Amino acid sequence: MTVLGAIADDFTGATDLAGNWRSRGLSTAVVLGVPEADGLDALRAHDAVVIALKIRSVRAEKAVAEVREAAAVLRELGCTQVYDKYCSTFDSTPEGNIGPIADALLEETGARVAVVVPGFPDAGRTVYKGHLFVGNDPLDRSSMRDHPLNPMWDSRVSALLSAQTPHAVAEVHVDVVKRGAAAVREAIDAAGARGARYVVVDSIDGADLRTIATATRDDPLVTGGSGLALGAEAKRVAPTDLAGIRGRRVVLAGSASRATQAQVQDARRTMSSRKLDVRALVDDMAGEEQRLLDWVVERWSEDADRPVMLYSVGDVDDVAAGRGASPHASELIETLYSRLAPRLADAGASQLIVAGGETSGSVSQGLGISVLEVGQLLSPGVSWLRGRRRAAPDVNLVLKSGNFGDVDLFSSAWERLA
Repeated sequence: MTVLGAIADDFTGATDLAGNWRSRGLSTAVVLGVPEADGLDALRAHDAVVIALKIRSVRAEKAVAEVREAAAVLRELGCTQVYDKYCSTFDSTPEGNIGPIADALLEETGARVAVVVPGFPDAGRTVYKGHLFVGNDPLDRSSMRDHPLNPMWDSRVSALLSAQTPHAVAEVHVDVVKRGAAAVREAIDAAGARGARYVVVDSIDGADLRTIATATRDDPLVTGGSGLALGAEAKRVAPTDLAGIRGRRVVLAGSASRATQAQVQDARRTMSSRKLDVRALVDDMAGEEQRLLDWVVERWSEDADRPVMLYSVGDVDDVAAGRGASPHASELIETLYSRLAPRLADAGASQLIVAGGETSGSVSQGLGISVLEVGQLLSPGVSWLRGRRRAAPDVNLVLKSGNFGDVDLFSSAWERLA
């Protein structure tokens, strides 16, 4: 019987969480979208199931409706704890969707109180005295303050969440966490007795995550980034690395984050690359799609083993240029990648690195992927995957959140496939 269940608000977040559970020896499946009833038996063999939804930036009402469907599936699977997974940088607007989703899951699980743990120290996300840091910078002074979809205006997690929920939000600071799981449990219960429904818990290192996970092991609902999964009780199982599926290699980068910009710049030194022309997508989407496909196939004909990269943003000036060409530049790019990905697969692409949460969702949906098998960890939050496609050959994938991954990821990841 499946014990742990999670609902992730985008596809990269789902694989990020699943990779952390896998690192603890848990057999984990990632399902893209709410699974049908006839697919549940195959999921019951796993220790954990992550349902990946593409709901981070949709209307709150739509997000909540999908989350309620997913919660019903996790109940059917017998999950004793639901993990509400959102981005470790708390990506959202004052309207949501983190708050509305968590509120719905409080109702669905019957939880009296739920912890809020966005910290993921291995990836440079820490929470100290209630404030979220990205590296050494408070969230609102990091690159996230200029995020094109969800610019972050405060670093205090309780303030960000309070703008999105009618429920009271409390905090447990690191001095309590360092006293151990019993102290954390006592502090959470005390906050709940005072009327809080959410408790933001500090985490500045991996030991803190293990303490919080122990303190909340019996809670019906926990919320946070993927870091809390690293505190799960480990199984002594050596994970098996995924084998590479023979074929062509391609990078599809849609993220505008600074981390992805650096990865694009690094990869341009070693592989053929082409920046997307947003104006061309506005004027002639179908024609530009064909031109890009022809260009990639021609590069493969010159060197079949060399990866090829398409990207939307190579530096900060490209962000402004894209917005100038169209206020809907990001939607155009997602549409393009959704249409182009299956055509690239038909042309021989079997190993794809995809950068950006929305881009990863679009590519996965375009490829018709239903379930992901989680493989070897490349860096915190980034793993190789095997995508099971409907009525088409499987593919290897990396679905990378924009902010994650080493600078040489696009060049070095291929070497890690068995």
